[in-house]
Formats: sequence, structure tokens, C-alpha cells
Amino acid sequence: MTAGVGRYAFAAAPLAAAALWGGMYVVSKWGFAMIPPVTLGFLRVGLGAGTLALVVTSRGESPPSRGEWPTFVGLGGWVTLTVAAQFLGTELTNASQGSLLTVSTPVFTVILGAAVLGERVTARKASGMALAGVGTAVVLAGRHDPASVAADNLLGVGLLLVASAAWAGYTVWGLGAVRRHGALRAATYSSLAATPLLGLLAAGELWYLGRSPATLPVTAESTLAVLYLGVASTAAAWYLWYKGLEYVSAGTVAVFFFAQPVVGVTLGAAVLGESLGPGFLAGGGLMAAGIWVVSRERAEPGGEPSGDRTD
Repeated sequence: MTAGVGRYAFAAAPLAAAALWGGMYVVSKWGFAMIPPVTLGFLRVGLGAGTLALVVTSRGESPPSRGEWPTFVGLGGWVTLTVAAQFLGTELTNASQGSLLTVSTPVFTVILGAAVLGERVTARKASGMALAGVGTAVVLAGRHDPASVAADNLLGVGLLLVASAAWAGYTVWGLGAVRRHGALRAATYSSLAATPLLGLLAAGELWYLGRSPATLPVTAESTLAVLYLGVASTAAAWYLWYKGLEYVSAGTVAVFFFAQPVVGVTLGAAVLGESLGPGFLAGGGLMAAGIWVVSRERAEPGGEPSGDRTD
């Protein structure tokens, strides 16, 4: 690997995570027609946690010690808040609201990274984030009506903002766990810790709706939705997101989140034949430029990776 390629190799992991998340909004909305949102979130995280646990077990790694579990339980709390708020908010909002509000996650991450980890918000990082944010907004404005973001369903909008802030918390407070335990173990045990918490919320949701687990449909469509959400957008994507944290700061990884809605728009055009909109190329170029600017800033006060992680 050349020095130039190696310098930016870390970007492949969070970019791949963003690509996997690109289709999540459509799949989850599709899944809500069959499975209530919190219950679908529980199935998603439970399947994702099980998949990651199989990988960890196959590697012959020992489980966390009693002293390590509080860290993973804390991260599991962030996961629970993220998934519950995200899926409830997604059910209550429309495509424009979901797509536009998701780009608030990098902003929350940079703010928390500075406040909690002492990461410097340099001029390069601020300008790159702004450039990527503008580019993503241009892409989405060509597809959705920005004026509808706060229309009617303020509860859904608020829940999506809570989900964005909670994912920023999972990213920032997870950095220490990633650097100590590696991306795979951190993603695995935080997901496992979140599963029973989401299970309790799902049980409450089904009780409130007067439904039982036996009434949930087991069809090809529902199975495919759960498989995509659990294996692709949870097990694979969460590991890849945390993998980026092994090499760079939380604020640097955060900029790749801007790619998520752009990937979603691209997939909509490729799979569903939807129009990309007149600003897609210009907005996509601005987003890519912003990500490139931030990715050039590798060294951060938030802590350098130890370099001995292999997962």
C-alpha cells in the first residue's frame, strides 16, 4: 500500500457504514407496515448483536470482565435511546424530514467531541464540515421540500433530533472503548447490552398496542427487512463506524455521516428509478470535497490509536 493510499485508508470503513445506512430509512419505513417500530428496532439490534457475537466467538476471544461491562452497558444505553427514538421518529415523519434531519448527527458529534474529549475544532475541520453539510443539503433540496421539515409532526422531528444526538453520544463515549478493546468487541458488547433494554421497550409497545409476538407476520418481506436492518445496517455498519474510530477522532469520523442521505438518494435512483434532481452532481461534489478536507486532518488531541488493534 502506498503512503498516499494508506493515509486515507481509514475512510473506507465509515464510508462503507454510511453506504449501508443509506437504504435504512426506506427499509425501516417498509418494515413498519408489518412490525411496530420499537419492536422492529429490538429485532434489528438483537439480530445484529447475535451476528457480531458469533464473529467474536469464532475468533476465540474471551468475554468482557466484570469491570469492563459498565462501559459496554453505558454504550448500550446510547444504542437503546438512538434506535427507539430513530424508529419512532421515522414512523412519524416523512422522507424529507428523515433525510434532512439525519445530517445533524455530525454537528452533535463535533460539539460533543470538543466538550467531552477536548478535540480541537480547527478551521480545516469546521470548513470541511460546513462544505459537506451544504453539499448534502443541496442534494436533498433537489429531492425533498426543506420547508416541510417542521410541518405538523413536531414530535417526530424532535425524536429524530434526539436520535441524532444519541448516536453522537455513542460515537464520542465509544472512542475510549474502541481504543482499549477494538471496534469489533466494542460494537458487539454494546449491542448485546442494548438488546434486553430494547426488549423491555418492545414488550411495552406490544402491550400498549394490544398485540402479542405471535401476531407479528413472518413473511419473506418481513424477514428480508429484519435481515437487512440487523446484519447490514447494524452488525456490519456499527462495526465499520467504530473501526474508523481506531484511527481518527470522533469529529473526523463524523463527517462521513453526511454521505448517508446522499447514498440513499443514489440508491433510490439506481434501484427505484427516481430522479436525482438538478443539484445532485453539484451537491455531491461539495460533500465529497468537504469530506476530503476533514479526512486530511488525521492527528487530533482526542488520542492517537495504539496501532495494535487487528479486528
